[in-house]
Amino acid sequence: MNLAHFTFSMTFVLALLGLAFHRTHLLSALLCLEGMMLSLFIGLALWGLHTTTSSQSMIPLLVLAFSACEAGTGLALLVATSRTHGNDQVRNLNLLQC
Repeated sequence: MNLAHFTFSMTFVLALLGLAFHRTHLLSALLCLEGMMLSLFIGLALWGLHTTTSSQSMIPLLVLAFSACEAGTGLALLVATSRTHGNDQVRNLNLLQC
């Protein structure tokens, strides 16, 4: 495993650990998800450069587009929950309540 593969895999693992252990605020969970998506994008872009095939060149752009959609949806949910609950702490959110 070369340095580039180690770097983006450790970035993904650290973002996953941040998502698993620091779940106090919704904004920190969204930032960890964005870190995971960014490391996936970099990994797929490096993989496309190593294989040099034209069929895999669109995959990183597709992941980047889904990441932008995920970020927009997450920010909309963050604004909606902060307006209704007054803060973005995850412990105050109850999914069983309407």
